Amino acid sequence: MLIQISDSIRLYGTDEFVEAPRILQAGPLSAELDAGNLRHIRYHGREMIRAISFIVRDKNWGTYAPQISQLNLQEASDAFRVSYEAVIEGEFRYSAVITGDANGSLSFSGTGNALSDFLTNRTGFVILHPIEGVAGAACTVEHADGRIEETNFPLLIDPVQPMRDLRAITHEFSPGLKVTCRMEGDTFEMEDQRNWTDASYKTYVRPLALPWPYTIAKGAGIEQRVRLSVSGSAPNIESTERRSSLVIGKPISGSSMPPLGIGLHPKDARISRENVAAIKQAAPAHIVCYYDPRLGHNHEDLKRMAEVGKEIRADLWLEFVIPSVENFEKDIREAGRAAAELGDPFSTIMVSPAPDLKCTLPGSPWPPCPPLEACYQAARKAFPSSRIGGGMFSFFTELNRKRPPLDLLDLVTFTTVAIFHAGDDRSAMEGLESLPYLAKTVRSFIEDKPYHVGPSAIGLRMNPYGEAPMPNPNNVRQAMNGMDPRQRGLFAAAWSVGFVARFAKGSASALTLGGGTGEFGIAYAKTDYPQPWFDENGGIYPVYHIVKGLAHSRGEPLVDLEITTPDEIQAIATKRDGGIELWISNLTNERKSVELAPKLTGKSSLLSAKEFERATRDVDVMDSLEREFTGEQLDLPPYAVARLRLAPE
Repeated sequence: MLIQISDSIRLYGTDEFVEAPRILQAGPLSAELDAGNLRHIRYHGREMIRAISFIVRDKNWGTYAPQISQLNLQEASDAFRVSYEAVIEGEFRYSAVITGDANGSLSFSGTGNALSDFLTNRTGFVILHPIEGVAGAACTVEHADGRIEETNFPLLIDPVQPMRDLRAITHEFSPGLKVTCRMEGDTFEMEDQRNWTDASYKTYVRPLALPWPYTIAKGAGIEQRVRLSVSGSAPNIESTERRSSLVIGKPISGSSMPPLGIGLHPKDARISRENVAAIKQAAPAHIVCYYDPRLGHNHEDLKRMAEVGKEIRADLWLEFVIPSVENFEKDIREAGRAAAELGDPFSTIMVSPAPDLKCTLPGSPWPPCPPLEACYQAARKAFPSSRIGGGMFSFFTELNRKRPPLDLLDLVTFTTVAIFHAGDDRSAMEGLESLPYLAKTVRSFIEDKPYHVGPSAIGLRMNPYGEAPMPNPNNVRQAMNGMDPRQRGLFAAAWSVGFVARFAKGSASALTLGGGTGEFGIAYAKTDYPQPWFDENGGIYPVYHIVKGLAHSRGEPLVDLEITTPDEIQAIATKRDGGIELWISNLTNERKSVELAPKLTGKSSLLSAKEFERATRDVDVMDSLEREFTGEQLDLPPYAVARLRLAPE
């Protein structure tokens, strides 16, 4: 039975209403007011600061949504002023005042007090510097004691805080123009948020070396302020209109499309088997099976996952969490015997001690953990016919902070998430900007070892910093969700093109996207949370077609692409059957026109919200949508994905 479906469900998998940000303007200074905080602060159209936010976090690093009242906005041609009151869970109250001036200066103050003893991991200002044009660039730092230091933003991702005891940071955001960001009311420090696949350097209040969570006593207050000021001279600066273009180059020597697989958790083995026909047609190169005896996983779970992999005819990999510290060798031997009884179905075994699934902050003592060298040696004995992988099953952050010994490994692994620090649509897409830096950084310390990324999706598969991912019974888009509704919409399709494109160009040896079914799946299965449209109609998610299409390009030579607006448009192309197969996605919620060069001739398919229903029913929809194409321009609706098969040269 077909039901009426909204564009919101087609794009985001949910009907949750999200209010668009308000644009604040003071002459050439602009900023977006979003839920009481500022984003994309620009001067003459050039981004100076990505965000300034007054945030309150709970003991698991979840960010509270403030209840805002008494919002007052005053605007003139050369200035603006915003003020409001906010309450957090009836336990913490703060007042905010934001002012901006046409000369580029901006001030954001926050004054708050606890209404009861308030437990928090962070309460106060967070400032985000962008990474494009900033990574590796020079800056001037003023420390809390008044000391001035000339330094640089890190180019490779810093595993610890690159800047500490901060009072102000000055950097050039456009030729001839600098912005100084001054922070008052506490001591600030910076972390490299690219570790968590955020597109920013984050400067935050309260150093992590201090205890957390901490309590703000009832009646205690805080008073902080962030000020921006512009200096320098650029008399000819003009605001520029961004135009998206894509130039197709030559095949990239020595590069090819990496094999693309999916993940499988024991809890999803049954529903994956029910959808095995559709998953098999997607042709994943491998299936990464998760096995953690601490969660009750047993030999029957291994058997069920192996049976699913056999039916799909995919290469089977195993992520094995070593459950104990003292008896780790015995744990590994038992897992090896269990696999042997099944006929050794796992070609690749990735092992991780359980303590490494949780975060150890820089400067904190490492918990008891079996030596990685001994774990890898034991794995080689227990799985003599398998490749052995190591690294982290959690985020790149943990891998960067605890780099494994390489001599005993055949590959290094880590995973990513799109919504760790922020859950809004734009932040999730902006995180794709960080992926080339992850690729460069991991390559810098693993040298010529292959590396694998995944299983990765929009949602959070595990929480190294708290008890678990956030539950999401109401289908909202928020940070640290396990189930993210966008997995079911066009959003995930566009995001996945960007994910694969960035890491394929970064020489990843293999990629794993989400799963077959479940929270991170490509095909629908009935679950304990609502799935609008799919609960009534079943079918496959739009992201299915991306996994299927790119999985079939495995091993094909990559073609060089030049994209003028990579934050808005992402693409990947391979040399195939004498011609070129190009996948291109719109990462925004606005229609985008892309100028193509040279003029292209071939066939095109467009997966957009208009074709949502058809895409949920037809596993071959990219073929059935194919039309003749000749031209120099491609129009992409919001979060649309196009496939172009270009004629041989």
